[in-house]
Amino acid sequence: MRIRVTLLSIFLILFFVECSSNDNSREFEPFTDDGEIINDDEIPVPENYADIDFSNWKVTLPVDENNNGSPDEYQPLELVNGGYRTNASIQPYMYDDVSDSSIEFYTLPGVSTTNSTYSRTELRELINPSNARENWSLEEGGTMTGRLKVVDVSEDNESSRQYHTTIVMQIHGIISIEDMATHGFSSNNGPPLIKMRWIDGYIYAYKKSLVDESTSGDDLLINSSDIWVDASTNMGYVGFEEFEFRITASAGRLELQLNDDTPLVYEDISMDKWPFENYFKAGNYLGSTAEGAFAKVKYYELEVTH
Repeated sequence: MRIRVTLLSIFLILFFVECSSNDNSREFEPFTDDGEIINDDEIPVPENYADIDFSNWKVTLPVDENNNGSPDEYQPLELVNGGYRTNASIQPYMYDDVSDSSIEFYTLPGVSTTNSTYSRTELRELINPSNARENWSLEEGGTMTGRLKVVDVSEDNESSRQYHTTIVMQIHGIISIEDMATHGFSSNNGPPLIKMRWIDGYIYAYKKSLVDESTSGDDLLINSSDIWVDASTNMGYVGFEEFEFRITASAGRLELQLNDDTPLVYEDISMDKWPFENYFKAGNYLGSTAEGAFAKVKYYELEVTH
């Protein structure tokens, strides 16, 4: 009996010595189907963030923390590589929701831009991140595609609508550098060519058209409702559900597509005569200044090509 105990003890000692001599970290490492150990840098990491490259976007917020009289803006270099996630000033208005890999844009009545009474948490395209005056013409064209949803909007108690409205996508016009120099304009602001507005769950397209189609020359560059006026089209109901939207702009033509629906196409004299350069916008542009108004819009994907 003593010999058996001794042999058993020796066996146990040798077993534990052998185990301790191995790399203990392997006990927790995942294996491939072939039994090979996967290195840490080869382990796939779940994607918890929205699929948005901020290299050519700046964001405008509904606040003026630097007290310069204008909404605060943050440039691409401050947004890329997750920079917005560590910026305490951006976080209240633009933040990740890792539960569904989205980024949420929250806005409320606050500081507005010079040419508007409404506030926004909205991205503005910069084809040249260092110069907002460089933009693109319809001849150069561009496409913006987004997957998004309106999460929540305050109730509208001052009109026949159930909720306040918000704009989730735009193509905005801007007077070119060349026309600024030629005419000596003090402002390069142009009208939005197209605004995609959420109204009580429906997506409406507001497209600029000429009041008088015979207008020509320098008069086309006048940013006034006497020259350019909105024409709206109801493109369908999305409610508070996720949807996809694509805007494709080219010379004399504008195509809008909601999900897999038949595209809405504009090909008219107003498109032919559109004199402005352009830039894309995406986010949350609240259409109310009422006390307690707010809107939340999520983006899952956003891509622009030219």
